[in-house]
Amino acid sequence: MFLTGRDNEVDKILGLEIGADDYITKPFNPRELTIRARNLLSRTMNLGTVSEERRSVESYKFNGWELDINSRSLIGPDGEQYKLPRSEFRAMLHFCENPGKIQSRAELLKKMTGRELKPHDRTVDVTIRRIRKHFESTPDTPEIIATIHGEGYRFCGDLQD
Repeated sequence: MFLTGRDNEVDKILGLEIGADDYITKPFNPRELTIRARNLLSRTMNLGTVSEERRSVESYKFNGWELDINSRSLIGPDGEQYKLPRSEFRAMLHFCENPGKIQSRAELLKKMTGRELKPHDRTVDVTIRRIRKHFESTPDTPEIIATIHGEGYRFCGDLQD
């Protein structure tokens, strides 16, 4: 959640694109801030619950990469570790838990942030682009996270047991 004196539209959009769940400008109503913070905490607390099945899985391995659940990081074939921001980690975890299934932008946004998709919201697309930069040799022609035009994205990685 951003609380800032910068109120131009470009700053707001940039803040939301880099993962902010909310963007509040000064001056603000303290009661409104409290309610927004409470709502955000409520959403994130619900997202934070981990199923028994997920607790038993410590990582997902695919195409030489590893998504480490405990450290919330992506480990490359060379052993280099990339700490993922919350939205990127949640998107990757959702993909690994649902391999081969097309994920709509609305589903992904809900999993990543708890928010509903609004028209012109590019949060999911920006997040996917950032994830692809880690492991796609040519992000413009992705092989692990495919774009399914008009539907969403699909994880095509070769998950190993």
